[in-house]
Amino acid sequence: MSVHYTLNLRVFWPLVTGLCTALVCLYHVLRGSGGSRAEPPDGADGGFPLLKVAVLLLLGYILLRCRHAVRQRFLPGSPRLGSHSTFSPRHFREPSLGILLESYYEHEVRLSPHVLGHSKAHVSRIVGELVRAGRARGSPGPIPGGALALAFRGDFIQVGSAYEQHKIRRPDGFDVLVPLRLPPLVALEPRSLGAEPELAPAFHGCFVCALKAPPGASGSHWLRDCKPFADGFCVDVLGRRHLSATLVLRWFQAHLQRSLATVRYSLEGRCRVSLTPGGLEQPPTLHILPCRTDYGCCRLSMAVRLIPAVHLGDGVFLVAPPPSPSSVGPLSELPGGLRTDALWGVNTARQEQKLLSWLQERAPPGACYLKCLQLLKALRDLGARGLDPTAATQWGRILSSYMLKTVLLAVLSREGATAQGWDEAHLCERLEELVQFLRDCLLRRHTLFHCVLGPGGAAAEVGPLPKVLREAAPVDLLAAFDKQARELVAARLLSTWRRLPQLLRVYGGPRYLARCPPPRSQRTQGFPEDQP
Repeated sequence: MSVHYTLNLRVFWPLVTGLCTALVCLYHVLRGSGGSRAEPPDGADGGFPLLKVAVLLLLGYILLRCRHAVRQRFLPGSPRLGSHSTFSPRHFREPSLGILLESYYEHEVRLSPHVLGHSKAHVSRIVGELVRAGRARGSPGPIPGGALALAFRGDFIQVGSAYEQHKIRRPDGFDVLVPLRLPPLVALEPRSLGAEPELAPAFHGCFVCALKAPPGASGSHWLRDCKPFADGFCVDVLGRRHLSATLVLRWFQAHLQRSLATVRYSLEGRCRVSLTPGGLEQPPTLHILPCRTDYGCCRLSMAVRLIPAVHLGDGVFLVAPPPSPSSVGPLSELPGGLRTDALWGVNTARQEQKLLSWLQERAPPGACYLKCLQLLKALRDLGARGLDPTAATQWGRILSSYMLKTVLLAVLSREGATAQGWDEAHLCERLEELVQFLRDCLLRRHTLFHCVLGPGGAAAEVGPLPKVLREAAPVDLLAAFDKQARELVAARLLSTWRRLPQLLRVYGGPRYLARCPPPRSQRTQGFPEDQP
């Protein structure tokens, strides 16, 4: 994705004014300190007084700011925002939705590439040292070392929106997979739960991993040899030993704490780090705080989720713990003899990144689908304003960033990213198309499937997948939520889209845009029908 740098005039001109004023002050100080300089004759002016220079600079700054405000207030949008080439009275009275979106994107949504790059590099250095220390320490768990010990593989994998170029607002949250190395005597037999009819839909995206003997190993001797590992990290499910996500996560958190104690002293000069355990429902979070002696340009506090992962092959990982299915009730209510501590989630970020890159290569220059995804996430955040904590939590869970990214991938896979309609001249139309498709998915007019799991996954076109993923049943991402919750979210999503011009005037962009009355055509803008 190409990066466009823009000059922030609100910072540039005050900085120039202050710099010029400082130079004038320095000039007068140096001029007044010259003792050998003769006094000017009576009536002669020894140069511009400091007050005159300051007034001239202030007047120039005010004129430039007024010129910029007038241009933004009265000129129509640029051609890439889809504005008309001819002037009309409406263009002089009120900005279009395209101008409002562009202003909100630049001021509130778009991340500085400089700050994001520094943040990712800082996270990479800190996590790299922590993972290397964890690999050197070995296993502190129930098997303190040897051929049956669980250990760090030694690398880490950065996933999430910050590494897919669609993160918004602040680079203060990151996700990192930490692959684990299984003992050589241990092999896994993963199985998808998507085809279990008696299982709640929230668990259809989960996996279980049974232990099996590696090729060439004798069954009886293998059971005896791997018994220490099975006793420390496995549970019994339907008469077979299965790798437990809960026990692995507990070991992972303890191992991280010990590894952090090893590297904490070496990191004191650069930052302050702490680790917050996530318990049994969330992975641990590494908090990176700027050091008081750090005078770098990007002094941000960052939270990095460290997720234990087991590699299945072709860049696919099983992760612990699985996504929280809090919408379906207590976790203990699992049929068929399944145990909650044996459930694993699946991470297919590598395949999704390949799919995004593949679509980007096929798209025409200047395609705006990643920008549309960023604005869709910003629209979600605007819709969450004013909700009570319970409703806001439900709103954020249904409209998660992963759900919105899947919506974009589904629309692109259905229509194709090569269509000319995805250039920035049609930004508003494409954003409305995404909102309408998401609303139809919430109302069950369309089904939003996982883009990787199942034989019909779109990611299968861009690279190989492990057999267990190709043979998995398709997973409906919205099936876990009840009908009433989905309809409420769909109604608020529609209301937020229709009120979008007013919300953008209130919460984003330059202040003069907030004083513009909303266009009459935008007061009724929305979908053809009000009710589902």
